[in-house]
Amino acid sequence: MSDKINRVVLAYSGGLDTSVILKWLQQTYQCEVVTFTADLGQGEELEPARQKALNAGVKPEHIYIDDLREEFVKDFVFPMMRANALYEGLYLLGTSIARPLISKRLIEIAKEVNADAVSHGATGKGNDQVRFELSAYALNPDIKVIAPWREWDLTSRTRLIEFAEQHQIQVSKDKRGEAPFSTDANLLHTSSEGKVLEDPWEEVPDYVFSRTVNPEDAPDAPEYITIDFERGDGVALNGQAMSPATLLTALNELGRKHGIGRLDLVENRFVGMKSRGMYETPGGTIYHLAHRGIEQITLDRGAAHLKDELAPRYAELIYNGFWFAPEREMLQAAIDYSQEKVSGTVRLKLYKGGVYVVGRKSPNTLYSEKVVTFEDDQGAYDQRDAAGFIKLNALRLRLLGRRDG
Repeated sequence: MSDKINRVVLAYSGGLDTSVILKWLQQTYQCEVVTFTADLGQGEELEPARQKALNAGVKPEHIYIDDLREEFVKDFVFPMMRANALYEGLYLLGTSIARPLISKRLIEIAKEVNADAVSHGATGKGNDQVRFELSAYALNPDIKVIAPWREWDLTSRTRLIEFAEQHQIQVSKDKRGEAPFSTDANLLHTSSEGKVLEDPWEEVPDYVFSRTVNPEDAPDAPEYITIDFERGDGVALNGQAMSPATLLTALNELGRKHGIGRLDLVENRFVGMKSRGMYETPGGTIYHLAHRGIEQITLDRGAAHLKDELAPRYAELIYNGFWFAPEREMLQAAIDYSQEKVSGTVRLKLYKGGVYVVGRKSPNTLYSEKVVTFEDDQGAYDQRDAAGFIKLNALRLRLLGRRDG
């Protein structure tokens, strides 16, 4: 191979794909492999990944298993939630927002161990390859990125399993048949794609869902909760102060219980194709609606409407992998400025798959009962002023009507 690689840092889950990649890198590049496994709250036991890496010949000091849950929520999820970002109006970007953090840590480890390259297990058809690599190049313009799915000839699961068996790589029983669908999980969401989900006309089978009960089987009585916000970030649940990751974890459990956060979506991938995915974002769905609830009484109309114009662009940047791009950082600065007075409490009702904002209060509220009341406002608002307001706004419409009528 050209450009001799001596050491590479691999984003490693310990699953079939990345276990095969580890061995393939060792063979193809004749290099030393450093593994990095991120705990982003995916709910899986990560220590087996350490043992698998050891069995593959990775040095103990070159096996990184990092708990990034707090950093993930505090520095990535919460900033995104301040923007009310939804890709194509629906998707809360659970997979997309995790990739820049993984890439950031890959580059940090590469610097620590003096590696020549980083590697990932994303395929050549998906968005993740773009997200990983754009982030990596933004953080280290000179890093080499190895994407095995774009290089090797192991183009099917059968070929992967054959390679694994040839090299004594453990293959779990559920991987020997064609997987019915693939999943990705972290503290914010679980996504499922492929196989049984590929026909967009067919309803998602119930066995695909792993984070939420069926809304039809959720409790028959609603549950009321409160979330406290300070400067646009959640800080407490039902009056109990919590760290970002602890708060999201608690909301996930509430969302699971009440069947909240399911989304069946046909989306437009950055690489050009449409794909159908099933997303479960229980806590994130509750949090998103709560944040919008506190903004309703604390944001001025102009700021709120401008945010709503910026949000789709911001969401698209995250989806397409431009977290570390200057335009995302510029938008973040504007969004964070808008959150200076976004503090207070939101009360929500959770019931059979639904989240409903039923109350909000804030020391910074712009809502005035005195002005808005249908009763006597004691001069707070002179209704006669509306006549001139309407006439001025109607002027151009009247001129158009006279010309074209």
